[in-house]
Amino acid sequence: MKIFKDPKKIQQHISNLKKRGKTVAFVPTMGALHEGHAALLRKARTAGDILVLSIFVNPLQFGPAEDFSRYPRPLKNDLAVAKKEKVDMVFTPAAADLYAADHSTHVAEDDLSRGLCGAVRPGHFRVVTTVVAKLFNIVLPDSAFFGQKDYQQYKVIERMSRDLRFPVRLVMVPTAREKDGLAMSSRNTYLSTAERETAPAIYQALCAAKKDIEEGAALNRAGSRIRAALRKSGIRAIDYAAVLSAADLKAASQTDKKLVVAVAVRLGKTRLIDNILVKRSGKNI
Repeated sequence: MKIFKDPKKIQQHISNLKKRGKTVAFVPTMGALHEGHAALLRKARTAGDILVLSIFVNPLQFGPAEDFSRYPRPLKNDLAVAKKEKVDMVFTPAAADLYAADHSTHVAEDDLSRGLCGAVRPGHFRVVTTVVAKLFNIVLPDSAFFGQKDYQQYKVIERMSRDLRFPVRLVMVPTAREKDGLAMSSRNTYLSTAERETAPAIYQALCAAKKDIEEGAALNRAGSRIRAALRKSGIRAIDYAAVLSAADLKAASQTDKKLVVAVAVRLGKTRLIDNILVKRSGKNI
């Protein structure tokens, strides 16, 4: 397993391999790897000759009141996970390697990024698309793998890749969960004991909404029912609870066959997101 910090060196190395006909599968992360990341790596391992993992805690993805300084950075453990999952190359750039001091160019997606997390965290997705575009240009992947937990992020990157003609096949991997249903996240380590006991209520509310929708419940009432379930469990700070078209993240209509039910809440100082996909049969439309 090779470790690269210099963007030019890893780009040149991969470029040489691709000239020899090798294909590249890529998993971009911010580190603090858990079983969800391992699942991405295992899926990606089957999709290319070369498996590349990036670990970059992007400072621009954190707002003034967010957790950049305390975000976990267990690099030694991350490298052990990478080695176990047979990663060929790990890219660990510093911020200065990706952002010049006078950096002034950004990539922005102006439709799918507006709602949900984009509405709560203005400018967030412009930072995400910018750094992912940089990573795609450096790593030159044939395929890239993302988790479903960040569904809006996946759809935004998918749109960016289509619009900018990146020759990358995107793959979304189902959310990895703890035994009690909580979506795996590096931020789960921030939860207090009491908050961790409450957190599974997020997935429970999503599953209840999925069941209601599959049984024909009115879509325009789903958000309020999810909020009520979350509040009953003790979760008061709810950024959003929405039922949307899975294709374009617009408000769901009775004719949509594929939906995403998405939630973002705050437990103490920790912000957690989750979602669940729903396929509706013709009899429920």
